[in-house]
Amino acid sequence: MENKHRNLYRLDELPDYKVASNYSDVTGWKIVDADNRTVGTVDNLWVNKDMNRVVYLDVKVDKALIDDNRNEVHDTIAYDNGREFMYKEGDSHLIIPIGSVNINKDTKIVMANSIGYDTFRKTGRYNTQHNFDRNYERSVLRSYYADEEARSGSESDDDAFYNRREFDGH
Repeated sequence: MENKHRNLYRLDELPDYKVASNYSDVTGWKIVDADNRTVGTVDNLWVNKDMNRVVYLDVKVDKALIDDNRNEVHDTIAYDNGREFMYKEGDSHLIIPIGSVNINKDTKIVMANSIGYDTFRKTGRYNTQHNFDRNYERSVLRSYYADEEARSGSESDDDAFYNRREFDGH
């Protein structure tokens, strides 16, 4: 997302933005899969600045999940000039659409509603130094919701792309 038409920003890049008082700032909270297995920790929130709302949780993946995946290549991982590559050092983050989780304010745990550990293990990660692009977003959605054809849509504008139940915030 390193272009002049960038609309997604990490919340910590936007000094004038903060989480609305009626929502929880889940930064630093543990995130678990549908079976209560640790996926990682919410490191940041991705905000669509034009739409003025959070669309993704930025998750620093738990070391155990990365170790489970060492030396494997998956068809859902990021691409380098059209060729698949193995995870590189620093590829330790993934995104989760905000509407794909439940937030428990009492326990300060975020739970992925219907995404299992193996899906997270196989989902492509990115390096926070390089951010990600729309192709990565589509790849992640296909990974999480493989059985739904709508995930392969070619929406180019944010309003159409983020107008899905997966991005309905809490």
